Amino acid sequence: MGTIKGLHAQLIADRVQKIMDKKGYVFFDTGIFNVNIVGVRSSNQRANEFDDTMLLIYRNKKKEWEVITSVITTDPGDYYLVDNPVNSKGTAILVPDQYRSVYQVDTHASSNKKFAHEALCQRGNTVKVWRDNNRDNVLDHDPESIDEGWFGINIHRSKSSGAANYVGAYSAGCQTFKNSTNFKLFMDVVKRSRDRYGNSFTYTLLEEQDFKE
Repeated sequence: MGTIKGLHAQLIADRVQKIMDKKGYVFFDTGIFNVNIVGVRSSNQRANEFDDTMLLIYRNKKKEWEVITSVITTDPGDYYLVDNPVNSKGTAILVPDQYRSVYQVDTHASSNKKFAHEALCQRGNTVKVWRDNNRDNVLDHDPESIDEGWFGINIHRSKSSGAANYVGAYSAGCQTFKNSTNFKLFMDVVKRSRDRYGNSFTYTLLEEQDFKE
């Protein structure tokens, strides 16, 4: 995965914008490095795999569309889902939605010096999550379990270098990058956006099914 430019980037931007317009979401179309941060969750409901996609969509210095694509997980790993839930209600799975001005560049896992790193952190508002409490490795999306609050659902990397094979303990519900190089590229553009527009970011989580409708 990496940076897509030219016609392919234009086609992706157009497709995502149409989907977001249909849902009533905001799509940032003006200004260079005014980023759209878009996660796409796969239809696979088995935990512990990096099988989702992060799209970072923005206009470059020439005002042409660029898209950075990365392999991520939008789901918790089995370390928390099955063996070590951190909430008595169940492990968090972020509900697809647009979370306006929720994220800021900050330090993820600040209490863990070994894993602490600069990332996008939930600082601006609440998010909605499903609570999966039956401790198997199937990701449950029960509408009756939806919980809203400040849960530290951040956007961060897994390994400090290279790529992780499985999600495991890298995510308790965060949006987590498989590859450290992709994450650095992502953050470099995000920080360019911060320097122009301020330290406040919107994250939109879509589903694979949205691209089939």
